[in-house]
Amino acid sequence: MKNWIDRFHTCIDAWGEKLHEKELRIPVDLTVGVLFLLFALFIMLVMPQQVAVSEKDVINGRAFPTLLMRVMMICCGLLIGKELYKLLTKRPLTWKVINLQVEVKALAILAILIVTYVVCRITGLFVIGAVVCCLGFLFYFRCKKPAYYVITLVIAVAIWAAFRFVLGVDF
Repeated sequence: MKNWIDRFHTCIDAWGEKLHEKELRIPVDLTVGVLFLLFALFIMLVMPQQVAVSEKDVINGRAFPTLLMRVMMICCGLLIGKELYKLLTKRPLTWKVINLQVEVKALAILAILIVTYVVCRITGLFVIGAVVCCLGFLFYFRCKKPAYYVITLVIAVAIWAAFRFVLGVDF
């Protein structure tokens, strides 16, 4: 088991070394304008299926989100227009340099959280998801002391038991 873990960490270290040198430059305002414009369009497209309306209501559940998405699309359009004007007039854009190693680390943490959520949804037990989350983070941060695994798992189960059996919270 230990040999497998060491090989895994060696592989991760090699990837980290390669990604440390790689950077991505993006025009921040232009990218954000396009992304949020697409997000607002997506919300406007799915809203009819998600929010039911009644014919007798003057103001319904779609009024505020629709207004908000329209304002967002107008602001995004202005931001995109400003950035395109900068491109046409050869003015400098605002660029953001993204280090891929940092972003991959953040994606690994997000993956642990998503796996935790999926395990909770599949099993229907919060305690199983908490155990998976604890083990995932301890493994990710390369914890080598077995006592830390035991302590973390005991605390996770104890917190679940206290909420479930003492406080009567069913989650």
